[in-house]
Amino acid sequence: MSWTPSSWRNFPIKQQPTYEDKALLEKVESELSSYPPLIFAGEARRLKEKLAAAGRGEAFLLQGGDCAESFSDFNAKNIKNLFKLMLQMNMVLMYSTGKPVVKVGRIAGQFAKPRSSDFEEIDGVKLPSYRGDIINGIEFNEVARVPNPKNMLRAYNQSASTLNLLRAFSRGGLADLNKVHQWNLEFIKGNPLGKKYDELSDKIDHSMKFMAACGLTSDMMPQLHQTTLYTSHEALLLNYEEALTRKDSDTGEYYDCSAHMLWIGDRTRDLTEAHIEYFRGIQNPVGCKVGPSMGEDELIELIDALNPDNEEGRLNLIVRMGASKIAEAFPPLLKKVRDAGKNVVWTIDPMHGNVEKSSTGFKTRNFYNILSEVEQFFAIHKEMGTVAAGIHLEMTGNDVTECTGSMSSPIDDEGLASRYHTQCDPRLNASQALELSFTLSDAITEA
Repeated sequence: MSWTPSSWRNFPIKQQPTYEDKALLEKVESELSSYPPLIFAGEARRLKEKLAAAGRGEAFLLQGGDCAESFSDFNAKNIKNLFKLMLQMNMVLMYSTGKPVVKVGRIAGQFAKPRSSDFEEIDGVKLPSYRGDIINGIEFNEVARVPNPKNMLRAYNQSASTLNLLRAFSRGGLADLNKVHQWNLEFIKGNPLGKKYDELSDKIDHSMKFMAACGLTSDMMPQLHQTTLYTSHEALLLNYEEALTRKDSDTGEYYDCSAHMLWIGDRTRDLTEAHIEYFRGIQNPVGCKVGPSMGEDELIELIDALNPDNEEGRLNLIVRMGASKIAEAFPPLLKKVRDAGKNVVWTIDPMHGNVEKSSTGFKTRNFYNILSEVEQFFAIHKEMGTVAAGIHLEMTGNDVTECTGSMSSPIDDEGLASRYHTQCDPRLNASQALELSFTLSDAITEA
């Protein structure tokens, strides 16, 4: 079938809002279509090349960021903290494995969230579910929960500002390897993990001084002074994605210029529905969540639909089984794809399959279940002779209390209420994410 940026509208679709004012929706879509792209096609092509290297085991993909970005928490400090955390994790992984790390943030567009129910009820009051700030408000009242098309314009403007700051951080000196000690977040410095990171920073400092003595300085080599952080989000709200789809003047191909990489969630990956139809036509690197309900033949059909040319770096399969299910559910899928000779980038999302409810009523995730799923993922790939190419995390650079466990940030059920700030799902805080990266580097080296 012929494809256009709007052909998804001819297919059934899940997880979408119902807008009451259709004329306003069309006006917003038209306005967004006239706005400048947030990313450029050439950037997306470079990311695809780097993902191809990760799929071959020559690099490692680190993808992480907020569960859902919000309008109210938008500020430079939060963006900078996430950027510094990504740099810290990048340094730990790169130094221990000797591989370049491809850094992709869940940022500058991660505003929409799928929900298990269309409605939520509190104290007998039933309202439409919160679906992310790009759609409606988190406040539990009738006015806030009405989907508002104008939120798409605010999401675009916030994404543009976020990208502008990220590019400044990446090119303006913050990423200079001479400043590795400055990346340590204040609340990490006092615990043993901060000291462990400082020890690694000292080793890098010595290496930099040796290179400088040889005449190789960051002024001469941009690789030592600059970095690249790509952006990604779940492309759930297709009205927004279509409006930011552009035809590349160099190739004549279509790219979704809202982010460098987009992915499809486990709830919207039906082969006969709108999200697959939209994704098959854009040329960005794309991802798809692979949960325990995925069938072997279904997965092959999905790969063929999204990557019919079997192109390296095009398709990132993001496994999210849960620590108790991955050992049984994942190996048959991996074997099927391996034996079929499909080029995919296998990454692990150890967050979404490990959600539980605490004794105090908070939605949470236990750090050790997250770690267990990661370790099992790498062990399965090692046994199969395939490549575990990366990790996908919901995390923040802030000192929140949303996930229990870990040595560096020992939060119990009672402690969750202290700084539970997430818009939707619980995130690893900076200490937990950095601890995971130290453990992960050992698993990569062993694999």
